[in-house]
Amino acid sequence: MNVTDRAPTRSAMLELGEEQRVVAEAYEFLDEKRLLLAAELLRQLERYELLIDEIEVLGRSARQQLVAAVQRHGLQELSVYPATPLAGVGIDLQQRNVMGVTLLDARLMRPDAEHRMPPVASQPSPEAEQCRAAFAGLLPKLTALAGISGNLYRLLAEYRRTERRARALENVILPEIEQALAQVSGYLEEMDLEDAIRVRIKTGR
Repeated sequence: MNVTDRAPTRSAMLELGEEQRVVAEAYEFLDEKRLLLAAELLRQLERYELLIDEIEVLGRSARQQLVAAVQRHGLQELSVYPATPLAGVGIDLQQRNVMGVTLLDARLMRPDAEHRMPPVASQPSPEAEQCRAAFAGLLPKLTALAGISGNLYRLLAEYRRTERRARALENVILPEIEQALAQVSGYLEEMDLEDAIRVRIKTGR
């Protein structure tokens, strides 16, 4: 039932007043929620931008090391250079909740050095080893970046939902209730005035 369709009675006015209070509380909650979501979005975005800067620096270094390794071994020989074993490598995910949004802190988990030593190359070189180390150094940063990217996506989606709901309450529901209250209140005042006039006419005052 629309708020403007209610019969103009005192009980309807009380119901509208209670509904206005509940909706106002819901709006205050949503308003606070979107502020907290926005603050967390900014924190995650700051971490994202810092990681991007670090990855760009490491990426430039890795590319330089790759060029040096290719110049030393050639592309074909470098392509069969022993890789670092991935056995035991995993991702540790720490979860936390911010206003109903699950956030993940992703961290690369590696086995100890003894278990991740690559096979000995037939023609080892400092250039190839430095190239391998440079690209391996990117993995923890990229893992953390993946977690933050997901956080930003989920936070932004929840912020947009919260923003739509808050605006609907602020710009549609609350004004409708206020309008209905004003109409019912005005009608009741007119009825009270008519009753007062009727009584005066009957009593001759």
